[in-house]
Amino acid sequence: MTLPSECRLLRIYLGESETHQSKPLFEAIVLKAREFGLAGATVLRGPLGFGQSSHLHTAKILRLSADLPVVVEMVETEERLRAFLKIIDPMIAESGILVTFERVEVLRHGPK
Repeated sequence: MTLPSECRLLRIYLGESETHQSKPLFEAIVLKAREFGLAGATVLRGPLGFGQSSHLHTAKILRLSADLPVVVEMVETEERLRAFLKIIDPMIAESGILVTFERVEVLRHGPK
């Protein structure tokens, strides 16, 4: 599957300790994206961050945090991502997470 040059980037910002049906929420989102047939999904773990509560989450050795920041990114057509958001809304509705959506230009996608 090759993506068109004009796509959208969906970013979901959450904490790694958030869960859905006793599974990490970021994992549940990625598995649902795969099941839905999206082009791909990537999970990025941040060493430092804060959200609505302004509570600092850090990976420093002296301040161990069990809730480091995580970002799930997906690039796909706008229509597919909006449909996917409707599917995962029940999974993320109760969380204090941030979801962003922006226009991106795909320069390369496909076989090596």
